[in-house]
Amino acid sequence: MKKKNKRPQSNKSKKNVPAQPLAPEAPDRRKFLNRLMWIGGGVVVLGGATAFGARSVLAKVAERDLTRLGQGVPTVVQVHDPQCPTCNALERQARRALSEFSDTDLQFLIADIKTQEGLSFAGRYGVPHVTLLLFDGQGNLVETLQGMRQAPELREAFQKLVK
Repeated sequence: MKKKNKRPQSNKSKKNVPAQPLAPEAPDRRKFLNRLMWIGGGVVVLGGATAFGARSVLAKVAERDLTRLGQGVPTVVQVHDPQCPTCNALERQARRALSEFSDTDLQFLIADIKTQEGLSFAGRYGVPHVTLLLFDGQGNLVETLQGMRQAPELREAFQKLVK
């Protein structure tokens, strides 16, 4: 018996056979729900951040509204330069001192000297930045505190103003 040499089949025959299309993957419910959960969570986070940002902006706008002065609530107005480190430190100390008071007892406003309104307000009272002006409920100037002050000292001045 003769031995036959087996030749490997050529690749030509494989090339002519059309490729079988892959069956579409069945939708995976768990993957879908997981993606939906991530999207929903992202929407909640984004919505919360937007609400927080809007509230923060509105609070800053209200704080710079000097027309609120003299409307029945004693008011502390800081003459403020936002680029001044001492002004920023005074603002932090004033906010610490104000934390014991409600908005109906004492309000805090900022006269930003980088705006025309804030600059004219400071000029009307003849004070530089790094100054706190304390007004009674009718808008009458009661006391002027110039320079850096610490929260305990400011708290005492604010308590005196509220009484």
